[in-house]
Amino acid sequence: MKYLNLIFTLALALSSFACKGDVNPGQQSDATSVEAAAPAKMVALQPDGVGVGDKAPAFKLKNVDGKEYSFQNIKDANGNAPKGYIIIFTCNTCPYAVASEQRIIDLHKKYAPMGYPVVAIQPNDPAVQPGDGFEAMQKRAQEMEYPFLYLFDEKQEVFPQYGATRTPEVYLVDKSLTVRYHGAIDDNVRDAESVKEKFLENAIQAVDKGEEPKPAETKAIGCGIKTA
Repeated sequence: MKYLNLIFTLALALSSFACKGDVNPGQQSDATSVEAAAPAKMVALQPDGVGVGDKAPAFKLKNVDGKEYSFQNIKDANGNAPKGYIIIFTCNTCPYAVASEQRIIDLHKKYAPMGYPVVAIQPNDPAVQPGDGFEAMQKRAQEMEYPFLYLFDEKQEVFPQYGATRTPEVYLVDKSLTVRYHGAIDDNVRDAESVKEKFLENAIQAVDKGEEPKPAETKAIGCGIKTA
């Protein structure tokens, strides 16, 4: 198992070279830092967006099943109106998103029955990142048997409203559509086995108890969202 983890770590480090404009994979540094030589445009370093306590922007986006979804028709695992929404901006190609993939699947399986479904949104422009096109999204969702919605921000209109700059980047939204937590899934995006603090899970549990998440905001570590 240690040998397999070593291989994965090396593969992750090598693949991060293809993720231009991203944070240094060996540092839990500022999520908004980018390299000046990035070939694709990145979102603004301090984009307009929402913070903790703000209303989450509405959206209506196509899922990999071809249907459109919004806050109005998303259900939890029991077919009921959710108590909250785990919105995660993620993609097929970013090594940090890939490293978080099983965690995202596990989050949905654990919390969707409790009323908190994952809503994954792919924000990258496939003209810049071909592996993030809609057909590639469908293929990945089928291969990994995603139990959650995987929506395509095709016009790249939703992620700027949220202020997302990274994949993966999380917004925990409660039933009143108020943002309660924003940032990283946990404290080690590279290695799930080395996680010491599960920021998102702690936030969900706090919200479910009627409490304020602590911390309510962390820095998302990952690849910069790609725009033409």
